[in-house]
Amino acid sequence: MATVVYAALFYAATIVLIGGLGLRVWQYAATPTPLRIPTTPAPTTRSGAALRVAGEVVLFQSLFKSNKWIWLFGWVFHVTLAAVLFRHLRYFLQPVPLVVALVQPFGMLFGLVMVGALGFLFLRRIVVDRVRYISRPSDYLMLALILAIGVSGLTLNLVARTDIVETKAFFLGLMRFDLRPLPADPALLVHLALVAALMIVFPFSKLLHAPGVFFSPSRSQADNARERRHAPRAGLEAAARRV
Repeated sequence: MATVVYAALFYAATIVLIGGLGLRVWQYAATPTPLRIPTTPAPTTRSGAALRVAGEVVLFQSLFKSNKWIWLFGWVFHVTLAAVLFRHLRYFLQPVPLVVALVQPFGMLFGLVMVGALGFLFLRRIVVDRVRYISRPSDYLMLALILAIGVSGLTLNLVARTDIVETKAFFLGLMRFDLRPLPADPALLVHLALVAALMIVFPFSKLLHAPGVFFSPSRSQADNARERRHAPRAGLEAAARRV
């Protein structure tokens, strides 16, 4: 019974995740940009603007300039989250690539650091008055959901171990539309249910800031208004439709 329920859950979650991400990216791309508004000082070439966006995505440069402590914990959380996700590729690939196999021994370290950094960010929203004032219930719920996923994942490694061979067979079977039994361990079922919940809410939450930075005119535009005329066709068309 658990196999059928979780198979349906992950099929639905995958459809919502891919469809929701595609819809949001299309909305970002279709949003009019009638003005050239890069945040200065800004690069004057398109390649420079691309490097600026890359710096924001990889190094969080603007956050570094704003608050060093928040940058440190935020950057560490995102890096370790990426490492944890990369490590989980072993459940979806057969045979497992060498580069994925090499990071497996460090999974526990990545998980502990990720949960610790996220716990600091969650505590900041509670302790710092100005951050607590602008925080909404959804902000706490998203952080709590990711934190619960991390803690439940560590529990599977430290306390309630499960059969990872059968778990991998289940996910490989999902990808091939060939259902295989899923271990009915409560800790595993809780962890997977939380992951599916995150997949469903992700496209509609504030967590979807990663694709948005690529479409942010204040970051992605070059400061070349004097050298190159900005043609705001999308903005004019949108204005015409409103009229």
